[in-house]
Amino acid sequence: MYEIRFHGRGGQGTVVASVLLAKAFFKDGYHVQTFPVFGLERRGAPVEAYLRLDEKKILIRSNVYAPDHVVVQDIKLLGNVDVSQGLKPGGSILFNAKDIFDDLEPFTGFRLAFVDATQIAVNNQLGNRTNPIVNTAMLGAFSRVIKMPSMTALAEAVSDEIQIKTNQNVQAAKEAYENVKIYGVAP
Repeated sequence: MYEIRFHGRGGQGTVVASVLLAKAFFKDGYHVQTFPVFGLERRGAPVEAYLRLDEKKILIRSNVYAPDHVVVQDIKLLGNVDVSQGLKPGGSILFNAKDIFDDLEPFTGFRLAFVDATQIAVNNQLGNRTNPIVNTAMLGAFSRVIKMPSMTALAEAVSDEIQIKTNQNVQAAKEAYENVKIYGVAP
């Protein structure tokens, strides 16, 4: 079983991202389970969402405490949230950031990836400059980082579920897939 934790802010599409990824994995033949956890339910408040996937039926019904992978849609959360808490050694963290950080010490032992999902969203007119909707770009990058789900399944899930700016959302996922920077395990 794989477990994935998403970190974002209200309004960035964090919960939608977990649902879209679940649907893409389902299209690729996996059993899936996804659910959000809200603190304050308002735009800009920290949000977490979880996803489990397995080749067999998922019977566990609890929060995800030891994820295999983490997706961070807003790096400003790093000042308040330990995004690597519980992450399995060697697990991956995908950051919405232009480039690698100067200080990698908090992420020692994890595989790191960076994609400028904000710029990709702005370029594809998803949201606006002050509130870009980065979720589909992050999913495209994530697909490349862990080598699943297939881009075909992801594009189908986005097309099936997103009725506004569908083509731009699919394009954002594909651009992020091509532009994510993947690094080995941080020292």
